[in-house]
Amino acid sequence: MTATACVTTSARVQQAWAVLAQIPDPEVPVVTLCDLGMVRSVSEVGDVLEVAITPTYSGCPATEMIEKSVLDGLQAAGLGPVQVRLQRAPAWTTGWITPDGREKLRAYGIAPPGAVPEHEPITLRFVPREEYQLQRAASGAAVACPRCSSEKTERLSAYGSTACKALYRCLSCHEPFEYFKPI
Repeated sequence: MTATACVTTSARVQQAWAVLAQIPDPEVPVVTLCDLGMVRSVSEVGDVLEVAITPTYSGCPATEMIEKSVLDGLQAAGLGPVQVRLQRAPAWTTGWITPDGREKLRAYGIAPPGAVPEHEPITLRFVPREEYQLQRAASGAAVACPRCSSEKTERLSAYGSTACKALYRCLSCHEPFEYFKPI
């Protein structure tokens, strides 16, 4: 549930969503936790404000930092007591990134993820780079450069600065960039 899709029950919950919409992701600070769709719900349980967070993946090393940012932000806004609950199911997907979040990623120089077909299994197959480039070109699954919008790009590495990103290079402007992988 995103901040815009939330049906609030109190002014305190509304204020909490406003605060959460300002808390940046620690790994990609140009987007917020809400932009990424990581904030699943905000509710009052007695006098405690409970925030459900779904990490981008279960082994995310920034999970503790995210929890602390949420607690600190809401406490600083006078909305405590606060409890963060990790909600790992359903697993986070790049489909939860808001359109605004995707635009922020692109403007920052990270190609946003493409669409992920629902319920389609993902098969890993290792192929030589040349064959991969031919398959990708044939499928029309080009990753557009976030700087010049060219679709003449190539993947340099399946992993970028974090496991959820891949490293690409634009063959038109020759700039490297990261691509937020669809999952």
